[in-house]
Amino acid sequence: MSHLFSPGRIGSLEVRNRIVMSPMQQYRGDNDGHATAYHIHHYARPARGGVGLVMVESTAVAIEGRLFSDDIGIYADTHVSPLESIVNAVHSEGAAIGIQLCHGGRKSKPPKGTPILAPSAISYDDEHGIPWAMDEGQIAHAVKQFSDAACRAVAAGFDAIEIHAAHGYLIHQFLSPLSNQRLDDYGGTFENRGRFLREVFAAVRKAIGESFPLLVRVSATDYDPDGLTPGHVADYLRSLLSLGLDAVDVSTGALLPLARPNIGPEYQVPFAAEIKKALSIPVIAVGLIRNAERAEAIIEMGQADFIAIGRPLLERPDWANDWQQSFRVA
Repeated sequence: MSHLFSPGRIGSLEVRNRIVMSPMQQYRGDNDGHATAYHIHHYARPARGGVGLVMVESTAVAIEGRLFSDDIGIYADTHVSPLESIVNAVHSEGAAIGIQLCHGGRKSKPPKGTPILAPSAISYDDEHGIPWAMDEGQIAHAVKQFSDAACRAVAAGFDAIEIHAAHGYLIHQFLSPLSNQRLDDYGGTFENRGRFLREVFAAVRKAIGESFPLLVRVSATDYDPDGLTPGHVADYLRSLLSLGLDAVDVSTGALLPLARPNIGPEYQVPFAAEIKKALSIPVIAVGLIRNAERAEAIIEMGQADFIAIGRPLLERPDWANDWQQSFRVA
């Protein structure tokens, strides 16, 4: 029996197989951050193609936290109905659907005249402006923006929520000493740098209830000797277990404007495996996993519990059904 095509669980959610559509920006939101008819087709099609869990792209919890002017958002009540249409379309194809909640921090492109916010006044690169170091009131407001967005996600009918703490966005910026040089309760020590993540997670968990599936996406390394390591990230995640962390989605990098080194087939799987060894919850692996046999082996060897597929699904939405058919033929 295939491990890849057996049902899996993330908290209270049962998923029909272990294949996840990885969240990928589509740059098709309207000026006000609403999802469009394009998104309904985009997410329903891989669900029809056999994916078990569809994860909607990085969705802004704040207008000032949008990554691009054509991002979709979940920072206003008017965003709920278009997102609900996506949920219904995916459900009609038999798949589960989650949404990734994000604030871009220093990587945001906020409306003109709106400051860029970050833990410290350190720019991401020359193209992004120097951010404002957030005061405690702005931090508390950002926590509330995440919890309010989570309530809207529940109202839209999503099956799971993923907090985006990876890829150099706001939560990741707080976690890493490369981007957080604060000396208050939100910086200066390892524990303090994790405070924002813990507060966001706790607020979201309180807003959605104890049984609603809640994941976190992390970058397991900053690819810098002075940055985060898988051990650091595992410790941050361990602090969320008592708050109800149901699963972790493991990626890498993107805090700094540097290319990931040694990119090749399954290059991020070892990081997922290391996180899995440290935690007793399901782990999603991602990163150039391009054939069914290898995906099956990753799960069978206990390196991960779910396999996330990205760009191949853009090229061929029936990828999951193709994989399942290859197992039947074999």
